Amino acid sequence: MDNPGFHTNDEVDLHKRKGGAEQPHHSLFKDTGVSDSGTTTPTSNGDDGSRSRSNSDDATSSNPRNDGLERNVSTPNDALHLERRVGLVSGVALIVGTMIGSGIFVSPSTLLVKTKSPGLFLVIWAACGLLSTLVLSPCVRLAAGLHIQLVEAFVSECEPPIHIIQILCVAIIGLITFINCFSVKLATKVQNIFTAAKLVAIAIIIAGGLYMIGIGNTQYLSQGFEGSTTSFGDIATAFYSGLWAYDGWNNLNYVTEELKNPFVNLPRSIMIGIPLTTACYVLVNVAYLAVLSPTEMMESEAVAVTFGTRALGALAWLMPLAVCISCFGSANGTLFVGGRLCYVASREGHLVDVLSYVHIRRLTPSPALLFNSAVALMMIIPGDIASLIDFFSFTAWIFYGAAMLALIVMRFTKKDAPRPYKVPIIIPVIVLIISVYLVIGPIVDNPKIEYLYATLFILAGFLLYVPFVYYKKVLPGMSYITTFLQLLLEVAPSTAMAED
Repeated sequence: MDNPGFHTNDEVDLHKRKGGAEQPHHSLFKDTGVSDSGTTTPTSNGDDGSRSRSNSDDATSSNPRNDGLERNVSTPNDALHLERRVGLVSGVALIVGTMIGSGIFVSPSTLLVKTKSPGLFLVIWAACGLLSTLVLSPCVRLAAGLHIQLVEAFVSECEPPIHIIQILCVAIIGLITFINCFSVKLATKVQNIFTAAKLVAIAIIIAGGLYMIGIGNTQYLSQGFEGSTTSFGDIATAFYSGLWAYDGWNNLNYVTEELKNPFVNLPRSIMIGIPLTTACYVLVNVAYLAVLSPTEMMESEAVAVTFGTRALGALAWLMPLAVCISCFGSANGTLFVGGRLCYVASREGHLVDVLSYVHIRRLTPSPALLFNSAVALMMIIPGDIASLIDFFSFTAWIFYGAAMLALIVMRFTKKDAPRPYKVPIIIPVIVLIISVYLVIGPIVDNPKIEYLYATLFILAGFLLYVPFVYYKKVLPGMSYITTFLQLLLEVAPSTAMAED
């Protein structure tokens, strides 16, 4: 729903969501040829705007500031919006690259502690992949937090000071933010390269594990389900660890506006990306168990590093490097899509308007990206990855369950609504039941204060929603803040892109 409470008094309703006519207002970007309504005005260099959009994009030489990563001059009636620059390969890389982060290198130990047997351990890894596919089938649109565990590779006998780790995290988040604000093409190229690199690292782990199995090292795998846990809460929290490693399965949904041929490439990317990641995760954990005992895995702070030390010999240094590459690529992809989530929420009136603005040349949602990075920086402060995983997973599955419930309700209340992607009603019903289990199970089995904090954090959202969205209250001084940020960041209001 639209939220005039966050709009400034002199702004246009950018997307005419209520069908009203656009009102004239002062442009902040006369000299650039882009007005803050998302259209262009004649520039002072005599450009009459007669060239088409495609021609202006090709003629990069006519704009000395154009480095191939930003658009050239705009044309009259050329609405400012994000462009479709994400293809099938980049879509798959975005899914795989954000799913494969630090989880597969870190959480196997936590999950094995909960399951207590190799058999149940592998079953839950595979079940997490299946559950990720089921949840994604109804096209859930929910927030995914930025993975900040970027330095798990540096596991040594002497642990680095926590403030050094936090400073490194800040620097890396800053670098990733710059890349994503600078260019969509650059961000997707980085994602493609790092996804390919982490798949190579995973292939090395799998190859090493298969070699060990080939020479008969199967004593740990043969233990099967011996000693498996029967605890209701342990199984739920084991899913937390596994699903955290799978987080990112829904990220491509956030960038459908920039995805080429979305009705074809979105399902194709999903059907390639999630099964590929699931296969990688199961085979990697089989490889771990071919080299390490369950006890060694449970005691390891970074299972991949321990595996490398035992199996790769002189090449053991590849595993810490792989963890760094994997985490950087995952963080890059998560910021890429996380910024789009804030961007769309703002455009729909649920956040301040400036977050829906786009850079006038780069065509990147830089305000939303900066806001998302600021939230990520706040997550660094606690310095406890285990609590962060529990906090995020508990909160996320509340919303995943709510989304499934909303889908079931709309199947009956909005029967004639357009459905580009339709799934059997049984799928959201199953996911809703699983969501309830994953939320209630840990609370019943082992109540923690973190769950109360997460619940209060969610309820606190009503303190903002009720006055500013429901009652449409206006914050004083927002027009001055918006104007200042618009000039500072060189951004202008955008429009939604028409469906292909």
